[in-house]
Amino acid sequence: MLKPLKHEPGKLCWRNAADLPPAGQHFDSPYDTDARYGNKRTQTWTGYKVHITETCDANDVHLITNVETTQAHLSDVDQTQPIHLSLEAKGLSPKEHIVDAGYVDSELLVKSKIDFDIELIGPVRPNVSWQAKTPGGYDISKFTVDWSAKTVTCPQGQKSTTWTPAIDNWGNSGINVKFPSKVCRRCDFRHLCIKSKNESEPRKLRLRPQEEHQILQTIRKQQETDEWKERYNTRAGVEGTLSQGINAFGLRQARYRNLPKVRLQHQITSVAINVVRMVSWLNGIPHATTRTSRFAALAVT
Repeated sequence: MLKPLKHEPGKLCWRNAADLPPAGQHFDSPYDTDARYGNKRTQTWTGYKVHITETCDANDVHLITNVETTQAHLSDVDQTQPIHLSLEAKGLSPKEHIVDAGYVDSELLVKSKIDFDIELIGPVRPNVSWQAKTPGGYDISKFTVDWSAKTVTCPQGQKSTTWTPAIDNWGNSGINVKFPSKVCRRCDFRHLCIKSKNESEPRKLRLRPQEEHQILQTIRKQQETDEWKERYNTRAGVEGTLSQGINAFGLRQARYRNLPKVRLQHQITSVAINVVRMVSWLNGIPHATTRTSRFAALAVT
């Protein structure tokens, strides 16, 4: 095994994994200097990402309306706004945009409606705090926020004493809230609210800006309902589009080097998919339904 060498200006040296720069700052292929390392769950690759938008009206042909190609290390959530800008420039902005969880955050839920009049529909990240996982726990949804008075009331009726707007380490705006130490120390329900062994430690909350906080809490409740799940199921159609692009049109294999040419490949591939779909539609071939596995077909309905 080769050991990492000491860094010397102007000389090549080996690096260990902890010493590597971020994926966007180094070359991952000597043949394509635009290609970058990417990973999604357990899958890793060197190259690019493609983001596809298509229509999904039940009684019309489903056509691809926008294609965005990026380097593989760039996050999905950073592409939502560029996609909306591209759709708006073409006059193809939808009223509803159903997306994967990776394209959603509380800020985008608000800004998509304000800036583009688009309702962004996608699952938001659940509350992963220990309070939310504890039966009866006092997670953030249990607190009542009075935005005009700039106070928060806990489930036991105690009010916060501080309200401090602050920017976090990632540049996100928010509000830090703290409750009085002596009240939290004497509370009989402290075990549902605070884990700190320091008995004088009060409960602290980090709130998002008002509109973001409210829409996040609302959608977290909505996405647990059957009505919301049925509405979101429409997004499954684009998985069929990706499967068609990969299996029938070689979408996953970059035929060219560098981002501009790969972007052109993806656009041409999308045009080809649209042509095939239009021909099928004109010939009266209906939309394909979601494939049922042989094992699932054995189930008694």
